[in-house]
Parts: sequence; structure tokens; C-alpha cells
Amino acid sequence: MAEESLGDQDAYEVSVVMPCLNEEETIGECIRKAQQAFREHHLRGEVVVSDNGSQDRSVEISRQLGARVVFQNKKGYGNAYLKGIREARGRYIVMGDSDNTYDFSALLPFIEPLRQGYDMVMGSRLRGTILPGAMPWLHRYIGNPFLSRFLNVLFKTGISDSHCGMRSFTREAFEKMKLMTPGMEYASEMVIKASRAGLKIAEVPITYYPRKGMSKLHSFHDGWRHIRFMLMYSPTHLFLVPGFLVLLAGLLLVIALYPGPIWTPWHTFDVHFMVLGSVLAILGYQIINLGLFAKAISFTRDFVVRDEFILRFYQVFTLEKGIYLGLALLLIGLVMNGLVLYNWIRTHFGPLHQMREALVGMTFIVLGFQTIFSSFLLSMVRIKEDE
Repeated sequence: MAEESLGDQDAYEVSVVMPCLNEEETIGECIRKAQQAFREHHLRGEVVVSDNGSQDRSVEISRQLGARVVFQNKKGYGNAYLKGIREARGRYIVMGDSDNTYDFSALLPFIEPLRQGYDMVMGSRLRGTILPGAMPWLHRYIGNPFLSRFLNVLFKTGISDSHCGMRSFTREAFEKMKLMTPGMEYASEMVIKASRAGLKIAEVPITYYPRKGMSKLHSFHDGWRHIRFMLMYSPTHLFLVPGFLVLLAGLLLVIALYPGPIWTPWHTFDVHFMVLGSVLAILGYQIINLGLFAKAISFTRDFVVRDEFILRFYQVFTLEKGIYLGLALLLIGLVMNGLVLYNWIRTHFGPLHQMREALVGMTFIVLGFQTIFSSFLLSMVRIKEDE
């Protein structure tokens, strides 16, 4: 069916897409408001209801009011939207929940920016009006602001309300975003990919209304799903930044304690903390390697935008360079430990007083092996320059 609908693109100027799961109390009012907006603003529009397995009269009511109903058997908020948007025939897509929390009669602010050249329009409840009882205190003052700021820190979107469910975009923008998330993370995925693809985004304040019926949101569970998704889409913040900090802390400890103990009025920092530094250096280096793997793998699966960091990395990196670097680190470690072994033999296997040298040497050996094998793995997932 998706192929058939693609042939009907631009049959309408506007398609209003609503996901639906047992919304018989509100779906009718949402459809009527959208149709009212079509008439008042002379819009060639359609309402597409994407049903996700309703057991009530939602489908019947939608059809009676003239909406086109499509069915998505795969459960999930994102799946419902993906089906509805792919079946839509409009040049511009307006999406919003069918629980009557969004005012579909106020469509024009979501259409005019698209006509003016914007790719996407985001509604903002936090910059608009939230009516009493529409949003729990926890969501209004903690959950939504935190998630929006967290997303902005990771992806620099500049959106004040990144999880507002009412938004619009052109069909071309939808194709560029290549959305695929099946669940509640769909809202985050859209903002992230729109930003990464360089889409021109406008934001308009809206009024948010109290919901009728039982909410399908689970505050902490759904909040964690959004955070988890954002972190997985940002290997730099999840792996590279923490890995670099851990590596730096470990190296500083090793370097500071290599000449000998450090005495303070409170404690003497000796070889035990040097061991800790060695472990941190190895751990941090491994986390950085994981970050490079993650960025390379995610790039090959996500063609929304070219990842400049990984592209520049592969312009410099080759398997041979990685092997040479690993061998150099390995050689340094073997030489240091070889000298320790030599001195131990000279003393007829007496007490070993070169723990610091041995520890640094072992650290270099581990980093060398990590570098060699990581270079092979990075080469396996290397991006071809012509892709």
C-alpha cells in the first residue's frame, strides 16, 4: 500500500496524521477540528488516522467523519506514525495525538512556515499555554525541560520543547530524516535527525489541553527510553568524552607517581594509586575505541548526514598505521619490562624494586595489543570513500 500512496503524493496540500489506539472519546473532535481548519483556510486537506489496534469505536467514528483509516499491526507510537505518514498524500504533513490535547483547528501556524521555505515546524507547549490539568507538575517543570535541554546539549537543536507531539514537515523532509524508531523515541529521533540533516526548523507556541481518557505515557519508563535513545545516537558523549577523561586521569596518576611517592599531610600516594592510574588509562583507552567503533557502525547504518568526525578519522587512519602505533607501544612496554627482567636476573632473582617501571611497561603492552586488534576491527567497518 505504501507504494500505491507514493503515486498519489501532492494530491492534497496538507495531510493531518493522527495515531490512534482506543480514542473513541476524542478522535471525532480531533477530526472535526482539522476539517474545520481546512474549510476556514481553504486548504486542500485530508485526515489520516493510523490505527494501532483499537478495540473500541475509534475506526468507525473516524470513517463516519470522512477520515481515511490505515492500519498498523505493529505496536508502537512510532510504528503508527510511520504507517500513517507513508500513506499520506499531502505535500505537507501535520502530526498530532488524537487525545484532543492539541488543537487541530490551529493548523495555519504549522503550514505557513512550510510555504515560506521551512522544512519543519515544531509546536512548543513550554513557550505557549498549558491549561490547568493538561500536564503533570513532574512533566512540566522537570521531565520535559530536562529532556529538551539534554537533547540540546547533545545535538545543538535549539528546540525549547523537543517532545511536543504536534509538529509539521514537508514530504521531502520526511524522506531525508529516514525515521525508523517504533516506539515513543520516535519524537526524539525526528528532532535529532532533522537537526543532523540540516533541516530548517521553525518553532511556534501552542495551547496544550487536558487529555480525555487514560494516558498511555509512563513517566520514568518513557523518559528513560528517550535518554537511552539520545545517548545511543551520540557516541561522542556516550563514549569519546568519558573515555578521554578517564584516560587523562589515569595518565596523570601514572606520570605523577612514576618518579616516586607523593607525600601530603593527610596521606601518602604510592604505587597502589599508580596501579589505579594504569587501570584507568587502559579503561579509558578501551572506551575511546568503543566510541570509534560505535561512530563507524552507526554511520554505515544512518545515511541522514555525513559524520565529519569519522570521515576525518578515516582520512588519517589506516590499518597499517594502527598496527605500527600498536607495535611501537608494545615495543616500549617490552623494552621497559625487559630491563626490569634483566636487572632481576643480575641480582640473582632477589627482591624486585622496580615496580613502577614494570607497571608502566605492562600498561604500554596492554595499550599496544588493544591498538593492534582495534585497528583490525576499525578496518573491518571502514567506510568506503565513494559511499
